[in-house]
Amino acid sequence: MTSQPLKGKVAVVTGAGGTMGRAVVEALLADGCRVAAIDIHPDAMRPLVAAGDGAVLSVACDISDPGAVAAAHAHVVGALGEVDVLVNNAGILSNNKIEATGVDEWRRVLGANLDGAMFWAKAVVPAMKARRWGRIVNTSSLAAKTGGLTAGTAYSVSKGALGALTFSLARELAAHGVTANAIAPAYVRTPMVTEQLSEAQRQALLAQIPVGRFCEPEEFAHVVSFLASPLSGFITGEILDLNGGLLMD
Repeated sequence: MTSQPLKGKVAVVTGAGGTMGRAVVEALLADGCRVAAIDIHPDAMRPLVAAGDGAVLSVACDISDPGAVAAAHAHVVGALGEVDVLVNNAGILSNNKIEATGVDEWRRVLGANLDGAMFWAKAVVPAMKARRWGRIVNTSSLAAKTGGLTAGTAYSVSKGALGALTFSLARELAAHGVTANAIAPAYVRTPMVTEQLSEAQRQALLAQIPVGRFCEPEEFAHVVSFLASPLSGFITGEILDLNGGLLMD
């Protein structure tokens, strides 16, 4: 295995401006990819472009809008070529439980966390099938399996549905050399943990995590890199837990 197992491949990473997204972009660059960094906030991607030495394309896109995704995909293909690796990482958190969840919030969370993944998969799948190689990696969550320890109803449902989308894509695309997998992290050290949870909540969670700490963004990115690797071609339809032992199933 070479030090750049994905050399020459084109990757799309949504939510690239966030903590986890930046770590994934950096990992895929190290693996040899040229990366389209997708985010609704273009300013957040400037450091990635500056550090990418020409290998990072910044594309602003509201992934919940199918027209915007189609336009962004066309731009990526025109600039970098057809997409080999899709990392559906973008997402938004909602901590509201059912009685406090409004219709607009429900649609906004499902649009960002589920619809965007479907729109991007729909865009890249034809070329992956034609070349008989592709990797789709979706960011699910521990909340999909627990109903949300701290996360709300819309978020938990969106991540559960993303798991079902992963299974559907895996079943449909396996014969075409394309894999689809998901990662279910729990409490990565991002602003969602450091700013949106209280200190009491953080300490209560740490007491439940057997390894005694939160996940580092680079650890999440390492799992993405593994699932995108040519050596992971026999793994599909998997939801890989990344939770420090918080949930064992």
